[in-house]
Parts: sequence; C-alpha cells; structure tokens
Amino acid sequence: MRGGRVTGAHQETGPASAPTGGDAPGTTPRVDVSALVRTRARHPEAVAEAAARRRRRPLLNGQGRLMIIAADHPARGALGVGDRRFAMANRADLLERLCLALSRPGVDGVLATADILDDLLLLGALDDKVVMGSMNRGGLQGASFELDDRFTGHRPEDIERLGFDAGKLLLRIDYDDPGSLTTLESTARAVDAMAARRLPVFVEPFISRRTADGRLVNDLSAEAVTRSLAIASGLGGSSAYTWLKVPVTENPDDMAEVMATSTLPAVLLGGDVGDDQDAAYEKWRGALRLPTVRGLVVGRSLLYPPDDDVAAAVDTAVGLL
Repeated sequence: MRGGRVTGAHQETGPASAPTGGDAPGTTPRVDVSALVRTRARHPEAVAEAAARRRRRPLLNGQGRLMIIAADHPARGALGVGDRRFAMANRADLLERLCLALSRPGVDGVLATADILDDLLLLGALDDKVVMGSMNRGGLQGASFELDDRFTGHRPEDIERLGFDAGKLLLRIDYDDPGSLTTLESTARAVDAMAARRLPVFVEPFISRRTADGRLVNDLSAEAVTRSLAIASGLGGSSAYTWLKVPVTENPDDMAEVMATSTLPAVLLGGDVGDDQDAAYEKWRGALRLPTVRGLVVGRSLLYPPDDDVAAAVDTAVGLL
C-alpha cells in the first residue's frame, strides 16, 4: 500500500492500556496485532474506557458536509474488492488502511461494525471523528437468507452507550419476497429507536431481485432508486433523525430527478467501482452538487484503489466536497 503504509508496534503504557497512537503528529498510528490481542485478552474493559474518553465532534463539518470511510463489509462475509476475493480479510492491513484514511485532511469519520470500531478505539484513532455503528449485518452475502437482513450488529442502545454519533442500516426490498415486509418493519422500529435517542440513522435502501441463478442484485435504474427513497423516507414515527444513503443511478444524469423524491439529507455511497476510479469520481462530483446531498460514505474504492494509493484516493474524494 502506497501513500504511507503503517507498520510497527505500540507499547502498552499500563495494566489496562491499549495501543494509543503515540506516533509523531501528522503520521498514521502503527498497528501491532499482538498489542491489540494482549489488551483484548487481559483488559476487555479497555474498549469501554476508550469509548468514554473519546473526544467527540458535531456530525457535520464547518461547511455542512460529511466524508465517511466505510468498513462494515467483512461482517457480511463481503471480503472481496474487484478481482481480489479476500482483500479485506487481513485485519491488520485493513486497520492500517483505515488509520491512514482517517488521518487525511477532510475525512470526518468511519462507519464500521463493533469489532473494527473496538480496534480503532484501542488504537486511539477515533478522537474528533464521527463514529457510525453498522446495525444490520445478518443478510450474509450469497446466502439463501441474504434478504432476511436481521439486526445482528449495533443496537440503538449500544450506539448511545458507547457515545457514538450515528447508526447505519441497509434496506433491500424484493417485491417477490414476502420476507421483505419483515425487513421493512424491523427497519422502521430501528428508525423509531434511534429517533427516541436523538441519534441520526442512515438508511441505505435498494429495490433488489434475484437473478435466474439465485444471485441478489440491486436495481440502480432511476425508477427503482426513486421508489426506494420514497419508501425509506416514510419509515418510522418520525423522520427527524433519518438520513438517506444513496447510490448513483445507472445514468448519473437521472440523479437530480431521483433526489427530488425526498427532503431528507443524503449521502452518496461508493460500492465496488472496479478499475475505473476516475469514472466513479465524476459520478460523485455531479451528484454532490444536488441540494439534498451532503457528502460521501465510501469504503472499498478508497481503501483498496486499483493503484493501492490510499492517501491519493481519499484526498481526491475529499476534494469533490
């Protein structure tokens, strides 16, 4: 990984201490798996302690924008990036890439599951960052029950207890699958629970379908994305704390009409963009000009760019804002 690969070790500073990111200012904390495991094994309470002392910040930056790095893919068994089937399976490498991305100017925070956020807390990488907990990861990639996407990640009470700043959930709706009704109902209750705590929840909706070979695909036509946004916007007893996490449509020129569906604030998602990184940037650039679009939540395409230059990929994305 170019752009500042981080290696080496932290030293524990006390009986319940964790890696602390004690590198020189402006550099990326090194990741020592042995130190992380030692802390987890001997002092599991260190995670809660690190969460309690984390310095928090407002959700939006001074320009009212949001740049979040996403890393909640592994908990769904989605480990591949492009033709690298297990790119995200090396946890030390993923953490190093995340620490590097979070250190870049203009990056506001991270979206991840508990295991990754716990590691980042122990590394001291989440001070002054927006922390978003990933809530439903039960619909494992490729499973027959993929659409039965249960809430197996962060609960609203976990996000509140740990002092995190927001939650994110995925809502895939298949009109041919009666189980989608259960997913809709559980999503609505999660929206209610987050609103009751005055915590933002980012809803990522898709109209999905099964192909002839049983593979689940998301429909990115303007009609389907419009319908998904309308459905997601109306879930729960209050939309006051609901954000939308939206894909760019197949034809980027359709985004203005699609985003007119709702007044809820929205961020764009990235997805696996393949080798044409420049084309992805151009799609994001146009959509970011729309009035409801407030930022980006992007993961694999920035953490594992084709040239492996994480810093350059992140800096380019930040520049779009």
